[in-house]
Amino acid sequence: MKLDFDALFPTEPQSTPAGTIVRTPTTVDGVTGARNASLDDMVSLLKAQQDSKIDIVTSAAALRMEEGMLRVAGDLHLLDENGVGRAEATLLPTEVFDEQAGAKLLIPVGYLKRTRREHVGLYDANINGWLGSAPERMFMVRTLQDRSCGTGVARALMSDRYKVMDNLDVLAAALQGIRQAGHPVEAPVCDLSDRRMYVRIEAPQIAVAAREMLKDYRSPFSGQSGAELPTVHAGLVISNSEVGCGRVSITPRAVFEVCSNGLTITKDTMQAVHVGAKLDEGTIDWSVPTQTKELELITSKTADAVAHFLSHNYVEQVIDDLTKQATTEIRDPGATVKEVTKQLGIPAETADAIFRHFIKGGQTTAGGVMQAFTSVAQTVKDADAAHTLESKALEALALAAS
Repeated sequence: MKLDFDALFPTEPQSTPAGTIVRTPTTVDGVTGARNASLDDMVSLLKAQQDSKIDIVTSAAALRMEEGMLRVAGDLHLLDENGVGRAEATLLPTEVFDEQAGAKLLIPVGYLKRTRREHVGLYDANINGWLGSAPERMFMVRTLQDRSCGTGVARALMSDRYKVMDNLDVLAAALQGIRQAGHPVEAPVCDLSDRRMYVRIEAPQIAVAAREMLKDYRSPFSGQSGAELPTVHAGLVISNSEVGCGRVSITPRAVFEVCSNGLTITKDTMQAVHVGAKLDEGTIDWSVPTQTKELELITSKTADAVAHFLSHNYVEQVIDDLTKQATTEIRDPGATVKEVTKQLGIPAETADAIFRHFIKGGQTTAGGVMQAFTSVAQTVKDADAAHTLESKALEALALAAS
């Protein structure tokens, strides 16, 4: 599907395509998200989230836990894009919030998660106790709320210096950069999790042959061979986190035609950090000039990334660099896959799937291990886990080749 820049932000939501996973904020880790969504659906979802976002900068004294719910004192004043209002909320913490609370309050995260599951009274007591030990300490709480009643989700516990860089703005700025670069591209799939947004852009017309690397490979999905479909084309992954789980990033990606496996070239990632000026209590800095400058920088960096990464020269260099390692024969596939997945901290169930895909791929080389990582990543339902697995494919290649 060709990317239509003039229809980036439709006024009406589009239909949800097959394969999309949409979740609602009804569980501890269930902030609305999507997997394998169209660009139109992603924009519609991000717009819906924008309408329920409220960010609160407040002291520890104004925060407390009651029966696993975060309560924010109601004597604060908020400034958001809808005007000034009183902050009075009862919020369900997400898993991300719990992880950040544990890190900031020096409570072991594993212990904190266990208390939430098994003894919510201890969960409350631990957080309230450490908040109470430094009541003047300042935080930003990022929330999704029903503005009419103040209930919703506490999605993150941030520093009061955290620079808000919302997904919708980042996406629009990045797509503007692509438009300025003038390359015809496609946006086939987008993912949104509690932690990050991922938008995978592809440029099928920027393709090179990888015959040596793919000559013995077969897709575990279709059975087609790399000898029949040896091309690799250029792509990018645009990613952002609104909740402190990483920077704005633009990462080049190579896509194998035979199986649609994507290989993210993490060493060449462009990044920007969410660190800004300290915010005053109860207010959010919606400074238009500041935000405009930041988004213009993302647009400029994206245009630069497109010019460099979406090129035949870049893809050819990637394939040349990988081919020597990828064609290294593996003497003991079972032991190799086991050792590689162990070193990279891959869960047992995923490691078993990687070995199955390696066998189906029929390529007893280090490149076969790399392809198994990226093909299994396509089957993983959790967006963060899928992208993490794909990003480890190059490390897997190097380990297998060694």
